[in-house]
Amino acid sequence: MRFNSPNQFGKAIEATDFLRRNDRLAALLPAVQRMASLQRDCAAVLPTAFAFCEIISFEGEVLVLSTPNAALAAKLKQQLPKLQEKLQQKGWQISNIRLKVQMMRSASVAPVEKRELSLPPTAVDSFAQLSETLEPTAQNEKLIAALRAMVARRR
Repeated sequence: MRFNSPNQFGKAIEATDFLRRNDRLAALLPAVQRMASLQRDCAAVLPTAFAFCEIISFEGEVLVLSTPNAALAAKLKQQLPKLQEKLQQKGWQISNIRLKVQMMRSASVAPVEKRELSLPPTAVDSFAQLSETLEPTAQNEKLIAALRAMVARRR
């Protein structure tokens, strides 16, 4: 669950409304609001380093953060004492901060472009001619079969 995504602001309000309407899920609302508040406070202390991080859990005075790669984890690890101190000043009871490297889904995933090999008719004819002119030996057997299958697919 990502609490600091700017494009999900409207959806977050809808989610809290949904939680309020459902009796069983309403008990989760304080925990969600607490985690969102902690996420905002972390982002306020380390705005650039925390842009790609998320809170995994906060239990027993141990805050666990996820980072998308080891390089960011190494940079963030140097700033953990500062983060812990600032969060304690804001009233959070944090005695330890741990980092976990986890691959996260990118906010904007570019669609994968499918490429299809297109051969001009002269190339297909040349491959057909090659499959007919190759010497039919045991070594050429698989090559000839592959050429004939490719020509059949392209025609």
